[in-house]
Amino acid sequence: MSSFRCPSIFAALASLALLASPASAQKNDLEASFDSALGTELRNPQTYEAVYANGFEQRIAELADGSSGRIGVAAMDLTTGEQIMVLGDQLFPMASTSKIAVAATYLEMVEQGKYSLTSEFPLLIPVRSAKFSSPAAPKRKGKYMAAIDLIEIMITRSSNPATDTLLAAVGGPEKVNAWMRRQGINDFSIDRDIATLVRDDGEYDPAAWIDPRDSATPKAMVRLLQGLYRGDFLSDQSRRVLLGAMSRTVTGKRRIVANMPLNTRVSHKTGSLNNTSSDVGIIEAPDGRAIAVAIYVTGQGTRRNREARIASIARALYDGFSAKARNRRVWTNAPRTGG
Repeated sequence: MSSFRCPSIFAALASLALLASPASAQKNDLEASFDSALGTELRNPQTYEAVYANGFEQRIAELADGSSGRIGVAAMDLTTGEQIMVLGDQLFPMASTSKIAVAATYLEMVEQGKYSLTSEFPLLIPVRSAKFSSPAAPKRKGKYMAAIDLIEIMITRSSNPATDTLLAAVGGPEKVNAWMRRQGINDFSIDRDIATLVRDDGEYDPAAWIDPRDSATPKAMVRLLQGLYRGDFLSDQSRRVLLGAMSRTVTGKRRIVANMPLNTRVSHKTGSLNNTSSDVGIIEAPDGRAIAVAIYVTGQGTRRNREARIASIARALYDGFSAKARNRRVWTNAPRTGG
């Protein structure tokens, strides 16, 4: 298996407790292990408590506590470029959040004249097979659909057959990975089609293991969202097709969208696999600001708990960036005094 073990924080602390001596060295080692696991390396040398630049950072760190399973967060205010991350450089299972990149790769081929939005392809429907009985899960051809309709159901309803259809049309996972690399995004990899990914789901626990297959970092996904929103990667028409579909997503009602205030617009894509739930997207505030958000949650006991954590983190990100924007306006509009 191409995975490597990500030990629980409790196991790491226990093993260090047995080895470290004297007591002061033990505490330092324990704290270092804790920091390394949670990504909070900066600590007060007297109290060993985590140090945060402001209450916003502290709030996100508290909500993204990984003691019950790894949680990765990355967010960027697309107006100012300000970012905040928790385990933003650590790999997490993408699940269906990878479908954004599949759609983008196809749309680039439309721009190049290789396909059109009306090109038709057969749905690739998975055929039941035993786990690991073959490298790729078998599929059969279903009805033909236009690419624009495949993109719509792939994003809005997370259709796996539609995704595998477009994935085959662009030339397979390696073509999507190559598209991402051309955009300068490296911490992203699709290694299996969706039928195979779903067939093999449960092979490992993402709360305790990091598998580099079919994974990305939250930071990489935010960069993808940023580039799509700003028009860095695709034409205006392609951008409208993809972000428009993301704005109509019907999955994940208890995730990013759950706690958003009225008049906000969320264009997002959810993902779900064994013991992991995720949501990535663009939150557009009524004042015109946009925030790119990627939240990957593992463990936490139940899917409902993971979804609640996503919703809480998303609202805290929205509130935190909104407060920063208000403070900037107050500072900018403050009367100037001089001598």
